[in-house]
Amino acid sequence: MADQVEVIVGVVGRAHGVRGDVYVEVKTDEPGRRFTPGARLVLSSGNQVVIARTRWDRGRLVAAFEGYPDRTAVETIRGQRLIAVVAAEERPSKPDEYFDRQLAGLKVRDASGAEVGEIIEVEHFPAQDCLAIKAAGDRRLVPFVKALVPVVDLAGGFVQLADVGGLLEDLE
Repeated sequence: MADQVEVIVGVVGRAHGVRGDVYVEVKTDEPGRRFTPGARLVLSSGNQVVIARTRWDRGRLVAAFEGYPDRTAVETIRGQRLIAVVAAEERPSKPDEYFDRQLAGLKVRDASGAEVGEIIEVEHFPAQDCLAIKAAGDRRLVPFVKALVPVVDLAGGFVQLADVGGLLEDLE
């Protein structure tokens, strides 16, 4: 199973109506790819669900699952994470986009090519995503934009930062 990984794609929210629909808190950049009728997802309890239908309601995803025909049934899974099992080599649908799992663990190089740290996670903020980098014993956030992180080399196992002061150190 090393060729597959589990990815959290959502969280089951409150019921919507009486026909088994629920709001889903989306945790993926590609909901159209993960939440399609017939898609199989695993709940955090370990049970599997199959998506019966989806729609958007005022910017929020509403989904129904096979075997959960009404509000009472779907309330039993409220709060559970929805996990997709995907191929480890799967890539985002757009070029120059990356999954968090591809970036975490990459070495960080400065503009000269010297190794200065490692990406420990990707933080998602409303304005932009940031790379959380462990450098010189500190945790630093660097906005994940092309101007500041011009090189992402997955095969080489590193990202390279632009020559911009203050990214990983305090300026006086």
